[in-house]
Amino acid sequence: MLLGVAGGIAAYKSAEILRRLTETGHSVRVLPTASALEFVGAATFEALSGHPVRTGVFADVPSVPHVKLGQEADLVVVAPATADLMARAAQGRADDLLTAALLTARCPVLFAPAMHTEMWEHPATRANVELLRSRGVVVLEPASGRLTGQDTGPGRLPDPAEIADLARLLLERADALPRDLAGRRVVVSAGGTREALDPVRYLGNRSSGRQGYALARVAAQRGAAVTLVSAHTSDLAAPAAVDVVHAGSAAELREAMLAAAKGADAVVMAAAVADFRPVSLVGHKIKKSAAEPDPLRLAKNPDILVELVGGREPGQMVVGFAAETGDEHHDALHYGREKLVRKGCDLLVVNAVGDGRAFEVADNAGWLLGADGTESVLANGSKGLLASRVWDAVAARL
Repeated sequence: MLLGVAGGIAAYKSAEILRRLTETGHSVRVLPTASALEFVGAATFEALSGHPVRTGVFADVPSVPHVKLGQEADLVVVAPATADLMARAAQGRADDLLTAALLTARCPVLFAPAMHTEMWEHPATRANVELLRSRGVVVLEPASGRLTGQDTGPGRLPDPAEIADLARLLLERADALPRDLAGRRVVVSAGGTREALDPVRYLGNRSSGRQGYALARVAAQRGAAVTLVSAHTSDLAAPAAVDVVHAGSAAELREAMLAAAKGADAVVMAAAVADFRPVSLVGHKIKKSAAEPDPLRLAKNPDILVELVGGREPGQMVVGFAAETGDEHHDALHYGREKLVRKGCDLLVVNAVGDGRAFEVADNAGWLLGADGTESVLANGSKGLLASRVWDAVAARL
């Protein structure tokens, strides 16, 4: 892999991106611009990558690095990608080692922009972004937030973990992410709900929220306007270019999803919603005593997926998730097929859970079932890869 680093203040985050890429077993060469080395020294990149760092095309001439590096790369990530770097790449310039390598690379290329809002929104930058995308380059939507000084707005570098996850996705897909959701609005739920027993305790589940966040992240980078309704997660950073609405209980998530679904092209229920809630909430912490505790009385929570299906607007797609286990009678896929019929959604992702699968892990697998009778295997891979396969199916149907 090649990690290009352009000259912006966000270059300090490239060290974290490099660490994440190397710790997952990749050999990474860092190609900074001369300006990038004004922000982060070459020694930092060399120590983290284990490879020498050069910026010009006249270093180590006999090995022809300005051609060879791009030819041999499996993936090129440029983070941060400044307005200047993207302008030079769009023009096909080769005036340093990074831009020369970009011209010779025939592998997937990922740009993670970082600049002030005015620069990101300038017509010249927008034209360069569209030109690069038309050539198959993946140019991420930047995050919104604090920029240099007191400024805030779109143009912030996406979180290093998000960039690393999308880099892995491009390696798994071996092709660019299409912009086939541009102009669409989608809603995704994620995480696990919590049903309070008292001010301290709750009924919950093991959902980390990673799959729902991956669905939101991938949809945004495929051009969609995304609303993510997030229940409790394992401290996940908000995906770039995604509007996040927080919900705690099943009742709160239901209210947020029904409101967000209005006018959406697609709704994906990936959250793990509690099936039951306590009948009553104790206003104080339940004390431990020698006596046995009173039995816990539970009531059923509403089925949010069924409500979304029943209230969907014409042309709206609804996608459900089913975490299933097999038993002595049937396997997980059998119960998933039954759930598809019972829920009435357009697509259902069935995950076999237990034994370290699906929950609290980085990878996922399962089956994608369609109301039209189609079935496909979702091979084991990153949760980003599973998300991209779901959006492939949604985009094709939309």
